[in-house]
Amino acid sequence: MRADAFLAAADALPIGNLEALVGTGGLVVVAPHPDDESLGSGGLIAAARAEGRAVRLVVVSDGCGSHTHSRLYPPDRLRALRETETVRAVEILGLAATDVTFLRLPDAHVPSAGPAAEEAARAVAGAADACGAGAVFVTWRHDPHCDHKAAAAIVGLARPHMPRVRVYEYPVWGWTLPPETEVGPAPTGLRLDVAPYRETKARAVAAHESQTTNLIADDPQGFRLEHAMIERLCGSYERFVAVPA
Repeated sequence: MRADAFLAAADALPIGNLEALVGTGGLVVVAPHPDDESLGSGGLIAAARAEGRAVRLVVVSDGCGSHTHSRLYPPDRLRALRETETVRAVEILGLAATDVTFLRLPDAHVPSAGPAAEEAARAVAGAADACGAGAVFVTWRHDPHCDHKAAAAIVGLARPHMPRVRVYEYPVWGWTLPPETEVGPAPTGLRLDVAPYRETKARAVAAHESQTTNLIADDPQGFRLEHAMIERLCGSYERFVAVPA
């Protein structure tokens, strides 16, 4: 199926509630970078916490690839900043700092296989066990970023350790794929109505100031989220594509 048709079908998935998505348990969100959790599933996190569900966040990479030419924010300082922003963002969504695990794998070089990937997979499975997860949510395997693909692969490696846990993928950068890209069969899964949490999600995204503002001003080539991208991801629904067992 072409990417444009797939994403249109994702926009038309049936609407379900948290029980339909997760069952009765908690959930784990796996984010390749600090900010993907807010962009792709901030409404999900806020809705789950509003119901009193346990949520864990696993951030896979160190986020140091966003501003590689900044002298004011060399890698260690940039990593600390992005982790601080993530904690601030998820607190807005209802999580505590202790609910977040930072794996600190190298940004733009997250492995999809091998010892480091297997260790990351064990961390995901451990987070699922810690919150009695009914589902794990990770970025779409066809997102056009190597770390997003790797995060999906890591969750695939974790699956044998959590056989009764459902897995869903959420597109972040998938919306920027060339429309003719082949991405496999039509999606199944659900959309979640997150309209009551749109303002909360927007505040969480904005908490990632290094990615949404000119906070790091000494790297003209540094990454910055475009307003149109934020608007695209902060609508009334979040889409979760089911990954068959």
